[in-house]
Amino acid sequence: MRLKHIDVMIVFSNLKIAVCLLFLGFVASVATAQTSSSLAPSNSECLSCHEKSISSHAFNASVHKSLMCSACHVKEEAKKTVSKVNAAGKSCVISFLPMNCGSCHSSIAKDHAGSIHNSKRLPILCSKCHADIHTITSIKNNKVASAKLCGECHKKEAPYFKSIHYQALANGNNDAPTCTDCHGLHAISKIDNVSQGRSFHTQACLKCHADAKKMAHNKVTTIAPETYFESYHGKNMRLGYPEKVAGCADCHGAHNILPQKDTNSTVNSAHLANTCKQCHTKASAGFAKFIAHAEPNNHSKFPLLFWVTISMNALLVGTFLFFWIHSLLWAFRGYVEKKQARNAELFSNPVTQTANKVKSQPKVYRRFRPVHIVLHLFVVSSFLGLALTGLPLKFNHTMWGKALMDFYGGTSNAGIIHRICAIITFGYLFIALVMSFRFLFSKKHSNESFYRRLFGPDSLFPNRKDFRDIRAMFRWFFFRGPKPKFDRWTYWEKFDFLAVFWGVAVIGSSGLLLWFPEFFGSFLPGWVFNVATIIHSDEALLAVGFIFTIHFFNTHFRFEKFPMDFVIFNGQVTEEEMVHERSEQWERYQQQGIAKDFEVNKPSPIAWDIAMSLFGLLALLTGLILAALIIYTFLG
Repeated sequence: MRLKHIDVMIVFSNLKIAVCLLFLGFVASVATAQTSSSLAPSNSECLSCHEKSISSHAFNASVHKSLMCSACHVKEEAKKTVSKVNAAGKSCVISFLPMNCGSCHSSIAKDHAGSIHNSKRLPILCSKCHADIHTITSIKNNKVASAKLCGECHKKEAPYFKSIHYQALANGNNDAPTCTDCHGLHAISKIDNVSQGRSFHTQACLKCHADAKKMAHNKVTTIAPETYFESYHGKNMRLGYPEKVAGCADCHGAHNILPQKDTNSTVNSAHLANTCKQCHTKASAGFAKFIAHAEPNNHSKFPLLFWVTISMNALLVGTFLFFWIHSLLWAFRGYVEKKQARNAELFSNPVTQTANKVKSQPKVYRRFRPVHIVLHLFVVSSFLGLALTGLPLKFNHTMWGKALMDFYGGTSNAGIIHRICAIITFGYLFIALVMSFRFLFSKKHSNESFYRRLFGPDSLFPNRKDFRDIRAMFRWFFFRGPKPKFDRWTYWEKFDFLAVFWGVAVIGSSGLLLWFPEFFGSFLPGWVFNVATIIHSDEALLAVGFIFTIHFFNTHFRFEKFPMDFVIFNGQVTEEEMVHERSEQWERYQQQGIAKDFEVNKPSPIAWDIAMSLFGLLALLTGLILAALIIYTFLG
């Protein structure tokens, strides 16, 4: 029994060995079959059949020489492949997948996938540019070859081959741009509207022309990109509204760029007016004398613009320096005066305190008539509108400038608001001129001479007393004398009034030139617009800075007026204010016996007071925010 059991064990053991051997043999045969069927043929085997269509010499000289044929010609496994046997008894799989360049060139394929060359409008395959993959050679860093390759399809851009850029390339200057330097190699952007087009070609030009090192190497200045963004065109571009203005290529051309001296250049004097007419349809030869890339700080090249700039800077510095010092000294002296008055009230003897408390019924007097109040409301509203729409253009390089312009919906909407406010400004200026003329020449005052009307106490025209008051005021600041007595108008109020005339005349006239350039360009030389741009911008900055700092101090932040001098909104002033601030006017009215004529018997409506308080505080807050942004920008 024991021997029988051993025999059975041996049989089963042999059976297991046999099964294992059969299994291993099956696996080996399958593996061998698969290996033999998937083994890629060598390039020489492929060429032995395809030698008539593919040159082995050309292939071995191409960029693909290190690749196996099967790297591009991949057998299609999904289909049942068919072997074709030739006369020599060699077989070839004839079912291949479509060639996919992206299997090796993945990053390039990704760029191409999002380019205009992979769109429904322009489906360009790799093979269109890289014609025969068996003979393709590298043109990397060969800008001339790149340009010629692009030119095979882009026949309309043939003027490039006569441009200053291609001439430089042909002469061996590799800094000069070829097609791919501007448009890219494979990630060629889709440009479907005017805005994208202008942004594209302007940025393409700046890529080289703003490169100081590259331009210095080629003896070209970087003035063009620097001055472009100082122009109205460049400011719009930077703010994000390029469709409204001219970019580099609109004037200089995109592909046919030639030196200015070349008679075929679009910016040559012979063609410049026609170039301008692309946008400014009524542009004249005079209009075309506008200096597109002016350098106001270059005395040798642009002496007129230089001295205009110097003059405006001197006006800015002089005005701000004088009145900021004036305001700071006044703030300190006013605090001391208020503190002294408070101490006198608190620490005087009881008899004096009782006498001070026993006062007659306070009286209120009219300082401004309704027409003055209404005019001031128009002045405030239009000025804020001009500032809010003009400052973003001047400070176009700031985030807040861009945010404000976007809030308006773009430079076109801001321009409309700006011009409406300008019309309002011209309107109140005209009314003020009529009122001034009537004041000087009205028969109502026929008993007074013109000289008396012009330089008298009721006139806003400066006189000798104003200069005496300025001197006395500074003496008071330094505790060297008493505070001067004022009549109806103080010297700083006269300055404010005349500054409106000066500002509107200067800003308004320069603004009109810039508003209607084609009209004025028909009889004025174009460089006048360069002068107007400097004056308009700097004078506007002076006006904004003066109103939002100095005028605000005079009417809001003085200790006597904080938080607001409400007289301009209701036209009323108390007897105490008259006596304290305009003692000469009060004394004059008393002597002439006309004080009673100016008495006000009822207060202004409460609803009006509330509305005007909110309006005034809103205007104050707006001005302070703008002033803070301007100061932050200059300091930053």
